[in-house]
Amino acid sequence: MTAMVQTPPLTRTTDRTAAPVRTWAVVLAACAGQFLVVLDISVVNVALPSMRTGLGLGDVGLQWVVNAYSIAFAGFLLLGGRAADIYGRKRMFLVGLGLFTAASLAGGLAQEGWQLLAARAVQGLGAAVVAPATLTLLTSAVPEGHARARAIGTWTAVGAGGGAAGGLVGGALTELLSWRWVLLINVPVGAVVLAAAAVWLVESRAEVLRRIDLPGAVLVTGGLAVFAYGIVQTEAEGWTAAATLLPLIAGLALLGVFLAVEARTKVPLMPLKVFRVRTVSAANAAMFGCGSAMFCMWYFMTLYAQNVLGYTPLGAGLALIPSSLAVVLGSKLAPRLMARTGARNLALIGTLVSAAGFGWQSTMGADGTYLTAVLGPGILMMFGGGLCATPLAALATAGAAAGDAGLVSGLINTSRTMGGALGLAVLSTVAASRTAGATDPESLTAGYALAFRTGGLVLVGCAVLMLVWLPRGRRT
Repeated sequence: MTAMVQTPPLTRTTDRTAAPVRTWAVVLAACAGQFLVVLDISVVNVALPSMRTGLGLGDVGLQWVVNAYSIAFAGFLLLGGRAADIYGRKRMFLVGLGLFTAASLAGGLAQEGWQLLAARAVQGLGAAVVAPATLTLLTSAVPEGHARARAIGTWTAVGAGGGAAGGLVGGALTELLSWRWVLLINVPVGAVVLAAAAVWLVESRAEVLRRIDLPGAVLVTGGLAVFAYGIVQTEAEGWTAAATLLPLIAGLALLGVFLAVEARTKVPLMPLKVFRVRTVSAANAAMFGCGSAMFCMWYFMTLYAQNVLGYTPLGAGLALIPSSLAVVLGSKLAPRLMARTGARNLALIGTLVSAAGFGWQSTMGADGTYLTAVLGPGILMMFGGGLCATPLAALATAGAAAGDAGLVSGLINTSRTMGGALGLAVLSTVAASRTAGATDPESLTAGYALAFRTGGLVLVGCAVLMLVWLPRGRRT
């Protein structure tokens, strides 16, 4: 996944401490927090087979190791940004990182599957508090101009590096120590960053205090989680069983109540008025769809490499490094290419490139080679993902009013992460329906291939949506 960039709220800040800000320390703390948050989205993927063995997790449990973090992170991300403005960026950074670190310890020491899943959900909540505060702390401490541009560039690169390093770090820790260290490594790192941040960071907050929309955050997170659970149930129970229909209906009901609450509350978590802007609604819908397919690439590629091709956890992490670098390269090239092609056209091109990679990956076999079954399609999928994410984010923010810039940039990140969580539930169910419980390499490969084929079709549908819905000629 690409690094998640959230524009800081357009509010003035007041420092509560007169001591001079140690700029380098602020940048270091902000980058370290962002690195941990992004790293933990992908670092567990290569450890999934080992978690299955260690805790007796089934296919559904493995999905929720990833989804528990993603759903909590996406659902509380906007709430985390609002809390940082109201209660103070430094305070919420420390609270969020402390929660994230404690949950990492609990997850690393888990003895039952449910304990690990609960810890991952709390990790996601802590990450949702940390992520918005990191960039706001940085922009509050570094003067506007060239210095701030360099600091933000460093922060962005570190976030992208966290996503790229996840497979390698997770593979090395799993193979050399155990899967538990994928989570436990956060504890000493988090403790050091907490101590440094407590000493060197200076408090800042928005001058205009606003209340926090906790009911909205709980409703959207709960609705998405319950709906995703209903989708997962379809593989074992079928679409017409009560065990499937009840959570599906309950999830949709919770999301409906969330929309009603947001329409009525004075200070909503997600003001629905921003979706009246065509580019905002179209870009978020496209990002949701693209995220639902691209987020799952790491999950299925890791399982294929280890369960079918026989790679070790470290080998799987090394095998996916080129794909990780491809998404960083695509993200770096996107701003330059947008100036020539336009944001809409580049988003279309990137989505179709990624769809071609998904199509190529769906031809994989149980005896596939690294070059044709991992390297080539992986680079194509992720390079296209890097190309399309930046113009979609740019279109969403360019189409909104200046005062809503922070909100819409948070929304585009939320759409991508929520789409990924829901997409993983759907595509995992698709793969499981094809394997029908078989564990031989041929059956597993057939299930993974169907998931990639379905993801490719979703991306083609997203390209059609962009072609029809996104305004023409928009350059940003």
